[in-house]
Amino acid sequence: GRRIQLLKGLPATSTVEENSAAGVSVYNFNVTVSPLASEGIAILPTIIKSNPLTEAFDIESKGGLEFRVITTGNPVLDYETMPKSFDLQIFVEDRAGITDLNVLTIRVTDTNEHPVFRGNVAIQTVTIYVSEGTPPERIYQVDAADPENAKLQYSLLPATVPFSIGKSGAIFSTKEFDYEKDPHCYFLNITVTDPDGLNSTRTVNINIINKHDEMPYFITKQRMYRIPEEQSPGTIVANITAKDPEDEDFPSRLFYSIQPSDRHFSINPATGVLQVTRRIDRDALPLRLHPNVSLIVRVEDGLSSGRASETEITVIIDDVNDNPPECNPSAFRKEANENMAPGTFLVDLRNYCKDMDVDPSNNQFSFTGLSGFGSNNFALESTVSGRLMMTGTVDLENPANPGVEVYTLTVKVQDTAHPNYSSKYPFYISFDNIIYIYIRIKPVNEFFPVFHNLSYVFSVSEITKVGSSIGRVHATDKDWPPNLITYSIVAGAGNRDYTNIFWISPVKGVLKILPGLDYETTQKHIFTVQASDQEKSTTASVTVNVLGVNDEEPVCSPSFFSLQIPVNLAVGTNINGFRIECQDRDSDPRSFRYFINEGNENSHFIFSPSAGSNTSHLILASRFDYESGLDTNWVYSLRVHITDDNLVSTRDKSTHLIKTGTVILSIRVIPNPTTATTTTPGFTVVTKRENLYSPSAWYVPFAITLGSSLLLGLLGYLGLLLLTRLRTRGPPARTATAGGTALCIFLSVEKKKPKKEAVVTMTKISTVFDGEARDPVTGRMYEFNTRSGARRWKKSNELLQPVLAMEVMPSATGNSGQGMDRAEAPSRKEPSEKKKELTAATSQLLKPSAGQSETPDPAGLRLQKKKEESEDVGLSSPAPSGR
Repeated sequence: GRRIQLLKGLPATSTVEENSAAGVSVYNFNVTVSPLASEGIAILPTIIKSNPLTEAFDIESKGGLEFRVITTGNPVLDYETMPKSFDLQIFVEDRAGITDLNVLTIRVTDTNEHPVFRGNVAIQTVTIYVSEGTPPERIYQVDAADPENAKLQYSLLPATVPFSIGKSGAIFSTKEFDYEKDPHCYFLNITVTDPDGLNSTRTVNINIINKHDEMPYFITKQRMYRIPEEQSPGTIVANITAKDPEDEDFPSRLFYSIQPSDRHFSINPATGVLQVTRRIDRDALPLRLHPNVSLIVRVEDGLSSGRASETEITVIIDDVNDNPPECNPSAFRKEANENMAPGTFLVDLRNYCKDMDVDPSNNQFSFTGLSGFGSNNFALESTVSGRLMMTGTVDLENPANPGVEVYTLTVKVQDTAHPNYSSKYPFYISFDNIIYIYIRIKPVNEFFPVFHNLSYVFSVSEITKVGSSIGRVHATDKDWPPNLITYSIVAGAGNRDYTNIFWISPVKGVLKILPGLDYETTQKHIFTVQASDQEKSTTASVTVNVLGVNDEEPVCSPSFFSLQIPVNLAVGTNINGFRIECQDRDSDPRSFRYFINEGNENSHFIFSPSAGSNTSHLILASRFDYESGLDTNWVYSLRVHITDDNLVSTRDKSTHLIKTGTVILSIRVIPNPTTATTTTPGFTVVTKRENLYSPSAWYVPFAITLGSSLLLGLLGYLGLLLLTRLRTRGPPARTATAGGTALCIFLSVEKKKPKKEAVVTMTKISTVFDGEARDPVTGRMYEFNTRSGARRWKKSNELLQPVLAMEVMPSATGNSGQGMDRAEAPSRKEPSEKKKELTAATSQLLKPSAGQSETPDPAGLRLQKKKEESEDVGLSSPAPSGR
């Protein structure tokens, strides 16, 4: 857009302190809009770029055209880690398209910040453990820093504690501690201060640890234990005890643990009781391969004393018969052809069954109890092997067969071991499992599908909706059980425009149309459908007859047209010879009706004939009456409807499909004179043209000389032809203006000079303005010549633009529109357009009267080409402004 200064107060430089919160005002500025932007700002002031890139600033409105730059807090400005200066490019655009772009420089200023701790002491309270008897030494290093890199000073409170802190932040103990005499815990407040007095404080906790000299020892001697699997959690395995020599007669402070911890066992840390913590499965890995569990039991006289003893114990896990035989899968589905021979092997059940118990005496099982409907056709080879055999035959097509397709058999899998877990459980438990075997008799496909009809015929209207059902084909199969039949179209269901015109339901055989049908394009479709049972298939022919309906609307030419007619055009006249011609793909030309649906105010226009033909003419039905105020509209926009229902009876029109075409006509009514004839003095128009010669354009004199020679030769030849024609046909009719003054044309062609050329044309015109009317736009009165169409504002002192007389023919011929164009309201024209009017007027005068040759004068044609850069002398435009 155009660049005007809209941002007031920019460019500029401002400052902002580091660590400023979001919403802090940085800089205020105003926006002005250009005089053409009456509606204000199109694009509000926006930060389109920053250098370096950041989102720390934004622009918000203060009301009206006042704005300010603020901080966003994202990120928070930091003088030590971020750039110290930002250049923001601010852009704005007003409603007139005027834009402005300026830069605001923001400098970040430094502020003094509190010192910060680093390391563990910065995030938590640090606990330091000091053993009793340790000589004075450095026990911890405090680390802190100042954001401004200033030198820091460390201090420690309370001052009475036996600790000190150095200049570098190192904490020292000042004595050797005795656990029995000194406090067991100290809390120190460490403060760090910068030169300006800003400080930060953290707490350090110091614990004194007791030391022991004797090691504890175990007094339990047993190191191996045996338990059966599947013990409940909490079952006690062993009681491990130890003693600390330093306890003497005081209660023991020993702590027991398993190192490392075990998933199956745990030990009470105070009593040393070893217990089962979760289910122990001897049949699962790793106990299935290694049933012995080794545990390292540790005893110590303090959680952090470091004085401890360890011992290893072993727990042996015994297997019990706790798993029934399992078959995976527990249900089998097998297929057998309906004519399968007896003795055929079907399935080996032992390959799918197993017992998870580790001990071989606990994982034995057998297969018994074959039962179920149709079990007499099957048998088990033995109870140990579990092999299922077929003993009979099944033929589904045999009328004696009950028609059963699936036989359901059951086999019992039984655990043969006695699950005596231990002497604690003197009872026996027997585990049984049931296997389900489903034998499906597979039929043999012996028959082809058969259509109910050899061919199908359907009739469908061409306006049937897309996706509509048009019929159904059906086929059956004699195989038992009946096979699923699927339908498809295999040939002939398309054309050059569509690959598939029809669709068939693959399951139900219902036929539907995909694209719309068109009777005018294709009246019959023949295609082939197929029925298939996945192995065998058959076909049938389908014929679809398309029924024609009236679904095409009339198409007329022209569909849009503009006309101009005089206000006094005679009633019954064919307006400008206008004719409409219509075509309809599915209707007889006699079926057309013409009527004007919109825009025919006061019913001035009609079409003839109004029905029964594919052509019709626009007729003026009634005169215009603007004087009484009956008519006020000078431009008529007619919406013409053409229907194809003329041949449809009145009784059938309510059900018959009727289509309508539309034509738009724009008709402009041209006003005619309403006042008496007046006279106007004649005036003279002088046109002068100079051509300046340039030495570099050496070819100009040559081209001008050659062109002048050709022009003179052509003028002479045309003069001879005109003289011959006049002698042959008699004297020409006298041509005069409305005032009676003859029009003279003087052509003066001077000899070309080396550096300039002048052509002077003089035309004397006397125009009589014999009519008066009111301009419908401005409401002003103007005068005009009824023959030539020349106009001027009434009582105007300006010189009139000369327009030669051209007769307005109020007829309905095809040339009447040209006359009306020259009779329209005056309009402002450029000087070059005025020269073209003079040239056209001159050419019109040179035309012969009736009966003579209409060959134009070559001089007039050449004059028209040479007036492109001429100056007008004595001309002033009579056209009002805005016309």
